Amino acid sequence: MIDLSNKSSIADSFIIATCRSTRHADSTADELVRKLKKIGVKCPNPEGRPRCDWVIVDTGSIIVHLFRQEVRELYNLEKLWEVSFDSSKTKLA
Repeated sequence: MIDLSNKSSIADSFIIATCRSTRHADSTADELVRKLKKIGVKCPNPEGRPRCDWVIVDTGSIIVHLFRQEVRELYNLEKLWEVSFDSSKTKLA
């Protein structure tokens, strides 16, 4: 998770996740949208389909990025926002 509250007006936070495949990214986005709707959070359809190398779920204040490993390494959002996930705080889901 990247805290953007003092860096940008586009969102308060980014959540960046690595998925095992395009199918995994697609199904993770579906499940995320389903659970968000269940708790009353309305968000538009995920972007990045049908290819699903990089799927974005925009909830307004939080933007979730679901990447295939190679694509995550290519775009390297952590470097763009000057954040390192190499610390012990990094958790795998």
